[in-house]
Amino acid sequence: MKLSELKENSDAVVAKLDGDTRFISRITSIGLTPGCRLHVVKNDKNRPVLVYSRDTMIALNRVECGGIEVTEGGA
Repeated sequence: MKLSELKENSDAVVAKLDGDTRFISRITSIGLTPGCRLHVVKNDKNRPVLVYSRDTMIALNRVECGGIEVTEGGA
């Protein structure tokens, strides 16, 4: 499932990153790598998704979330 499909207060693990080299480089540089655990803090429609991972709060836009495959649970 895509990161943007997760509900607020749910936990997940990054399963796969899909996108061009620039996207992969940006996402991995902020710490979201396959196997990384995260917690969805806020997920309102038409707003960035706010996630907490590796002791950092990260805001991701909807396009970025479309390139991040996650497995629900586990964090």
